[in-house]
Amino acid sequence: MRRQFDDVLLGSIELFCLAAEEGSFTAAALAAGVTPAAVSRSVGRLEERLGTKLFVRTTRSIRLTEGGRSYYEQCRQALTQLVDAEREVMGKQQEPSGTLRISLPTTYGHHRILPLLPEFRRRYPKVQVEAHLSNRNIDFVGEGYDMAVRVRAQPDSTLIARLLEDARLLVVAAPEYLQRIGTPLVLDDLQQHECIQFELPSSGRRITWLFSEGGKEREILTDGGYLCSDDVLGGVTLAKHGAGLFQTYRFIVERELAEGSLVEVLQPFAGRSRPFTLLYPQHKHMPLRLRAFVNFIMEKQQAW
Repeated sequence: MRRQFDDVLLGSIELFCLAAEEGSFTAAALAAGVTPAAVSRSVGRLEERLGTKLFVRTTRSIRLTEGGRSYYEQCRQALTQLVDAEREVMGKQQEPSGTLRISLPTTYGHHRILPLLPEFRRRYPKVQVEAHLSNRNIDFVGEGYDMAVRVRAQPDSTLIARLLEDARLLVVAAPEYLQRIGTPLVLDDLQQHECIQFELPSSGRRITWLFSEGGKEREILTDGGYLCSDDVLGGVTLAKHGAGLFQTYRFIVERELAEGSLVEVLQPFAGRSRPFTLLYPQHKHMPLRLRAFVNFIMEKQQAW
């Protein structure tokens, strides 16, 4: 391939990333063992090459522009891959190391993945984990993520998808609500009940409730005066305090069911589920930290 970068340009990229991470040219210069003027020249060289400003500068601070943030995320990922490649070739990366950035849905993060991270880091203490909890779709390359967990992941030929589990759904309510309003016995009874709504953050539409009836699958668009978005745990909290019925994943409410603060209803119509999937980009040479985490999670999910 034709050469795209000389040594000076690669060095400028490293100093730019360091300045972005340290938040100042002076701190970046101290970390790199160069002068602040050298850092400033390097950033200026990149800005001239790219034709855009990378930092907003004041007398006291620097801040990445929108273009600078995007450029930094991709440069950091590229530099990390170079370091990993060098360690692999030199045989120095005998154990996983570096920073692992993962994106998790709020509920799955709290109830499935986050509780496992201490054990993972005891096994691999040289791996630092950045866990970002959000229900939005991410850009792996642009935002520098190593992996993500998503429900109902869309097919993508650039990503590897590993099924973690088909999470079973159920409808729950507080005993106080059922004593006050009554217990639904058939699906048509939902029309007379307060059904707590959840809005999908990706589309803005209210999610349908899933049931099995007479061997057939049914989707019902329920109605109610409460609407939660982004975090399913909001619906669980409302249900616990007597607001109404709520359909959610069994793994989220197992403790509440055991304690009796929530009760399952419409059990003869349960059995439906939604899939949670582990996603990560295809790598010709997968970083050891990512391979270790994927293997670890796939080992643990067998008990779910």
